[in-house]
Amino acid sequence: MLPGTKSGFELDARLESNSVPVMWLGLCELRLVDDGRWVRLMLVPQRNGIEEVHELSPLDQAMLTFEICMVSKALKQVAQCDTVNMSIACNAVRQLHVEMTARSLGDAGWPDPVLDDEPRKPRERKSQRALLDKLRAAM
Repeated sequence: MLPGTKSGFELDARLESNSVPVMWLGLCELRLVDDGRWVRLMLVPQRNGIEEVHELSPLDQAMLTFEICMVSKALKQVAQCDTVNMSIACNAVRQLHVEMTARSLGDAGWPDPVLDDEPRKPRERKSQRALLDKLRAAM
């Protein structure tokens, strides 16, 4: 779908409030989580009423897998990280979304998972724009 057009899909307000759009992919909108502690991306399949991967059609499941791999490769390149952690947890926000976090040996939270139990630290706008540009170029 092209930016600016309306598909009837509505992004959960909590996801929208803590992230900024990067770009549209075939199935998902790619978003950057606004937290300067981590380079964390979010893939949100543009399907209403979907909470779990198995609820997607087989074609959408394949497309989601493809987009996860594509974004993971770009994230690893841009963040120069050791690994990309992924999670699909639709507990608090009942809308399917995949979070992908760049992690490196010895980072502030290593080796524990990145959780939302600490307050986010919003990213400075200048560094956010630069990161968005790098991500778009890598995609």
